[in-house]
Amino acid sequence: MSFDRLRGKVAFVTGGGSGIGRAIARSLAEEGAAVCVAGRHSETLEAAVAEFEALGAGALAAPMDITVEQDVVDAVRLCIDTFGGIDILVNNSGIGGPTKFVWELSLAEWNEVLAVDLTGSMLASREALKHMVPAGRGGSIIMIGSEGGRSGDGRSGYPMRAPYCSAKMALIGLTETLARECGPHGIRVNCITPGAVAGDRFVGMIGRRAEAAGISYAEALAAEMKMYSLRRPAEESEIGQVCAFLSSDEAACITGQTIPANCGMNMWGF
Repeated sequence: MSFDRLRGKVAFVTGGGSGIGRAIARSLAEEGAAVCVAGRHSETLEAAVAEFEALGAGALAAPMDITVEQDVVDAVRLCIDTFGGIDILVNNSGIGGPTKFVWELSLAEWNEVLAVDLTGSMLASREALKHMVPAGRGGSIIMIGSEGGRSGDGRSGYPMRAPYCSAKMALIGLTETLARECGPHGIRVNCITPGAVAGDRFVGMIGRRAEAAGISYAEALAAEMKMYSLRRPAEESEIGQVCAFLSSDEAACITGQTIPANCGMNMWGF
């Protein structure tokens, strides 16, 4: 599929070698963007580059650790030097962190999640904006948050996942702040909050839940999906399509928003 909505644009996607990040990068490539995928695992990055080049897209692997400031600086510079700029930044890198009560957490566990899920997004945004602002051609920054970190609906908070929940909530604050700072430069900043997303991580989570409860995988999946009005998780490609839309001129008036892509999570269908 190719609609060329992003032809001539350059995208930088953190955590772009696998999972949701790879699906996002593919959606941007299908729309005509040159894509730089950044992450820790060179083999998955190179596989993604081969996949996108087969689509006819420009693609580049940028190995980096999102928690290492100089790695982020170097990866963003590599993208700019190779493709001549950055128009789209997707801050997708993230980890789930431990499943523990707060009183069981070590400071190292807390700091690791915030370093990846929050500070990494700030670093990538900072480095991309050092180019995007003076370039004067606008652009789009997208944070990948989580329904586990979206406040204001009366159901906020995620027991036993305090670092993850806190970091993802903070991403919304970063989104809204950057939207105000960057708006005068024509740069839009939004956050997408998925709920359950089909993939290896989701399958593993449901499997562990089924084993703990002594029920089948199908029964555990059905129980989880009762809180989703569409009765299914989102597909990774669907998150990618939302990113492609937000990166395109079709979303030219959308900034500072948190957009649930959650198949109706907590809507409690009939």
